[in-house]
Amino acid sequence: MIIVDKALEKLEKEGKPIRVGMVGAGFMAQGIANQIINYTKGMRLSAIANRTLSKAITTYEYAGVADPKLIEKNSQLSDAINAGKYAVTDNAMLLIDSSEIDVILEVTGSIEYGAHIVLNTIKNKKQVVTMSAELDGTIGPILKKYADDAGVVYTVADGDQPGATQNLFSFVTGIGVKPVLCGNIKGLHDPYRNPTTQEGYAKKWGQNPSMVTSFADGSKISFEQAVTANATGMRVGKRGMYGPTVKVGTSVMEADKWYAHEVLLKDGGIVDYVVGAFPSPGVFILGTYDDPKQNHYLNLYKLGEGPFYCFYVPYHLCHFEVPNSIARAVIFKDPTVVALEGPLVEVITVAKTDLKKGQAIDGIGCYMTYGLCENSDIARKEKLLPMGLAVDCILKNDVEKDAVLTFEDVEFPVDRLSDRLWKEQSEYFFK
Repeated sequence: MIIVDKALEKLEKEGKPIRVGMVGAGFMAQGIANQIINYTKGMRLSAIANRTLSKAITTYEYAGVADPKLIEKNSQLSDAINAGKYAVTDNAMLLIDSSEIDVILEVTGSIEYGAHIVLNTIKNKKQVVTMSAELDGTIGPILKKYADDAGVVYTVADGDQPGATQNLFSFVTGIGVKPVLCGNIKGLHDPYRNPTTQEGYAKKWGQNPSMVTSFADGSKISFEQAVTANATGMRVGKRGMYGPTVKVGTSVMEADKWYAHEVLLKDGGIVDYVVGAFPSPGVFILGTYDDPKQNHYLNLYKLGEGPFYCFYVPYHLCHFEVPNSIARAVIFKDPTVVALEGPLVEVITVAKTDLKKGQAIDGIGCYMTYGLCENSDIARKEKLLPMGLAVDCILKNDVEKDAVLTFEDVEFPVDRLSDRLWKEQSEYFFK
């Protein structure tokens, strides 16, 4: 990210920082606010919008900003920014509409609300960065098309696993390696975890129990790997991925032993994950090189004799790296992670427990469902329910534990934007 650093330093010296409007004020938003305000040159977190206004104020306070200015109309936002003040509001459209804001960072944690934020930002011809793999893994391809048509950037942020993987993917392909697997390293996978079982861990780290549960039950990694698949042209080797479990601390450099080689060599490659490997959490790529001369050098450089070579990043630093994506989007019009075309992999909905007719499905990382990756052609053929659309749907049938839900199992809420965009995405890419 040397080019980004230099570009931000130049903006800082010129007194022309990137003016960021952030929508959302949860755990991750607090870290982002602290990072931008106190440690990022050439960038200013000009305003925060959150439906619960007190959380926007608290997020600024976390970063050391006292008494941000409450705004209720565009002129007040302009006055605050021009005076070098920070602003808070419960109306995100003020940020989206403002000519004083260069980019919107969406960190709401809600697919439906996030869809409104992203689409309105695109329609206002403003760059938009999202931290939501769930949003992108559900309707990212159609949002990307809207952004392309508007001449702006829509992108998933750096820092989380999809961003770390995409950066590694660019490096690997840049030196001539052909990736055959993009992998994610997990420390735990139990699809039956719920907010009650994860309450202690969430409290320890100040996080939302349902968010923590989505990490443990596999839903989060499913969305992350769906995003990666759609951005790299890969698929999954089977429903739910292979997800081998290895002895804790086993080096990821042994990853070529954990997957059938004929699966890896299929056209396009696959996304997958492993439980227990070191370093965790991190990402890795298995790739091949068909040049004996280069194989010789890779062996000299301690990557082994092949035919598979493992490249990895031993960490992902979430909010620390988000400013890189903001700068890339605004300065270079360069998305960090975005679908190549239509969806190749999607996240489908599976019953975490026996479900009963008439129940309303709760959210991702809650008590009723977990997510699995599936190739889009199969998901369409079998009419499988996308997990990103499942929340608040009413069950029309009983569903047994571990059964996959279909569109025929549920009745959808009335008039949701995310549902309309998913349908539009399907019609556009699967004609």
